Amino acid sequence: MSRHFLGISTTPTEDLTSIYRLAMKNYDGTELAQRGVSLIFEKPSLRTKASSLCAIEQLGGRVAVFTQAEIGLDVRESAEDVARTLAATSSIIAARVFDHSKFERMISATGDRVSYVNLLSDYSHPAQAIADVLALAEHFTKGKVKDLKGLTLAYVGDATNVTRSLASALTRLGAHVRVGAPNEYQLSSYDVTLINTLAEHGGTLSLFSTAEKAVEGADAIYTDSWISMGFEAEAEVRRSHLAAFQVNRQLLDLAKPGVAILHCLPAHRGEEISDEVLDNENSLIWSQVHHRTTAMRGILRWIVGKK
Repeated sequence: MSRHFLGISTTPTEDLTSIYRLAMKNYDGTELAQRGVSLIFEKPSLRTKASSLCAIEQLGGRVAVFTQAEIGLDVRESAEDVARTLAATSSIIAARVFDHSKFERMISATGDRVSYVNLLSDYSHPAQAIADVLALAEHFTKGKVKDLKGLTLAYVGDATNVTRSLASALTRLGAHVRVGAPNEYQLSSYDVTLINTLAEHGGTLSLFSTAEKAVEGADAIYTDSWISMGFEAEAEVRRSHLAAFQVNRQLLDLAKPGVAILHCLPAHRGEEISDEVLDNENSLIWSQVHHRTTAMRGILRWIVGKK
């Protein structure tokens, strides 16, 4: 059976534990020897492309990159036919797509011939969540992921695919996640039920309608762009609705002293986060960027069955 990494909530805890461990363990550069990896970018990304290419090269794999302009996923030809074509040259397909259901269609088309990695979809961003957990562990627990139990992280702003994946990852570790967002930008009741059902070791998810309540006494604060790709037409409305959820110095003062700052980038300075906070000495943002490569190494090593 081919292994797939499509979401945090769909990956068993023991496998997530293996991914964290493999991400941090030494590698010999042959883990992907004789294996081809195809990267599909229906949605472009600086960090995802850079980290994926670096991780594949470090593990000794062969890589091919395809943009939407080149393959026209579901425009020039179907996602199924793209998958069947790439299955002839690759054992792993890692894709960044708009619609999460494309993964189900591609898996159905190729059976057990190919493993799939979700580099981002409209529903989840699991590779980012792995990197975030590693960055938090490096900062708070000397790299020991399991010791993040009891940590409190506040996510402020538009609750997105990043929020879902991060909340699922942290509550599985026994951490507490608070999401501060306007009602229309909040996690759905389905998300909350699923995340709380999967939570372990006392981990919790709580929702708040103000940023201030969410960050009170928090160890870490996380935010993301208010205007993600595909929402440009709603830019002014979103800025108006989310203005009270900017992560700035006043908000930091409500959290624990030395509160860690996270953002998955790209950042719109002066909108969801102020310059002085993004460049704060307690910012983990560039550690998150570094661990995107670390995370991809762990995911890919797990995919090919490393113990």
